[in-house]
Amino acid sequence: MKKMDKIIISAITAVFTVTVSGVIAAEKGSATEQKNEKCYGIVKAGSNDCATATQSCAGSATKDSQSDAFIFLPKGACEKIVGGSLSSKEAMK
Repeated sequence: MKKMDKIIISAITAVFTVTVSGVIAAEKGSATEQKNEKCYGIVKAGSNDCATATQSCAGSATKDSQSDAFIFLPKGACEKIVGGSLSSKEAMK
C-alpha cells in the first residue's frame, strides 16, 4: 500500500470517528433532557432552580409554594406531589 493511500484512509477513518462521536453525544444530551421536567408550585423560598416571572435568577423564590417558581424533577415525579404542576399557574391566567 502506498504512503498516500495510508494517509487518505487515516483521514477518512478520523472523519468517520468524529462524526459518530458527535451523533452519540447529541443523542445522550437529548436523553438527559427528557429525563427531567419542570415542577411548579412546590419549591421552598430561595430554592427554585431557575428564574421566575418576577425574579431573574435561581434561588430567588420569595415564598414557599410560589406558583411561578419551579425545580427540575425526574419525569413523572411532579404529578405525584400534592401541589405540583407541570405548568406555571401564572401562565394559565
